[in-house]
Amino acid sequence: MFNEILSIIYKSSAKSFDDTCALLEECINYGTDFLGMLRQIGIIPESLPHDSTGEKLFSKASDYALARAFRELGLKSAVIKARADSADVLAESELHNYSLAADAKAFRLSRTAKNQKDFKVSALSAWRRDNDYAVLCAPYFQYPAKISQIYSQALSSNVCLLSWEHLIFMIEHGIMESSSINLSELWNFSSIFSHQVLVSDMKRNFLQDFSIFLVNLINEDSNSFVESLRTQISSIVKRGGAEKSFWLDKIEQIHSYSREQAVKELIQSLGIQEKVAHIDSYINSLHA
Repeated sequence: MFNEILSIIYKSSAKSFDDTCALLEECINYGTDFLGMLRQIGIIPESLPHDSTGEKLFSKASDYALARAFRELGLKSAVIKARADSADVLAESELHNYSLAADAKAFRLSRTAKNQKDFKVSALSAWRRDNDYAVLCAPYFQYPAKISQIYSQALSSNVCLLSWEHLIFMIEHGIMESSSINLSELWNFSSIFSHQVLVSDMKRNFLQDFSIFLVNLINEDSNSFVESLRTQISSIVKRGGAEKSFWLDKIEQIHSYSREQAVKELIQSLGIQEKVAHIDSYINSLHA
């Protein structure tokens, strides 16, 4: 299923952006290996250039994956059509009468430094609008390991810091909302925890506390979540080998370049011609 998603993205040049999104949505909504796909969707492939149409399509795919994950948990959920300053996904519980706004995040394994702007916690709190809760879903091991402003932001504005791994765990254990399971307690965790943590610890990573709260809420064994994380680590390690191979192959390809081709590629990668054009455009505008 994940390979099919990539295939749709790689062939996107032959279709419009909206048509490709429709294919991605259909693939994700009706694909059979959903859990296998969830294990991969938090990692942006290195083969997709930065800020490219392909990367934007992969981001849309993660939105569709998050929406389906909420539906697997028994909520009504859909991806919001393109709109600035808005959450990507909306979900609601008909059983317990609440709604949430959510944002899906994926990162490259080659991405080194990540700061609070990458997670947009404060923005997501504003994007909640009339919904009861705000939920950020990002890869578990891509959250800052120890200290970060995003944790204090989440606690002060009641944004739930969820992960793809938490969703995998719940879905593989068949968790769905019922009269005895109200997942609003999960989405409200930051509000609950903010009254328990010391002010001096507000920036501390609390994902372990959140995970313990989750397994207790759904009456699962904490060891089973640890085992689920181990399985995900194995998946990430395998994926890492494939992503590393992409760049190693690229090195071999560069070694085979002629001098002229190497110079051309370097000029293009630095965007020199575009920079010169921008300078010309600015200077010309002064004489307009």
